[in-house]
Amino acid sequence: QVQLVESGGGLVQAGDSLRLSCAASGSISHIDVMGWYRWVPGKGREWVGSINNGGMTVHAESVKGRFTISRNNAENIVYLQMNSLKPEDTGLYLCNSLQGTLYQFPWGQGTQVTVVS
Repeated sequence: QVQLVESGGGLVQAGDSLRLSCAASGSISHIDVMGWYRWVPGKGREWVGSINNGGMTVHAESVKGRFTISRNNAENIVYLQMNSLKPEDTGLYLCNSLQGTLYQFPWGQGTQVTVVS
């Protein structure tokens, strides 16, 4: 089973940018949809965005225009480019693949994003 390792988070100031990476231990080229999620204080788990194997993306309204999900199947990595970060973006970011009602992989350790004003 593919294992996912998130990285790239950190402590940043509002307005700054981060690029998160989700590295898979195996090929994700056969995985149609990959997504980013975050555990946000006061909100719980929140869907951030998804990308299919053809490169089509959807993003949560709260991050639309600021975040961009992408994937590099050759390197088995899913990215989340985060621009114009806000304090409310603070949270633990994780990736996974939701198929139907089930997440297909064990949750990784996540990468912490903390945004201060």
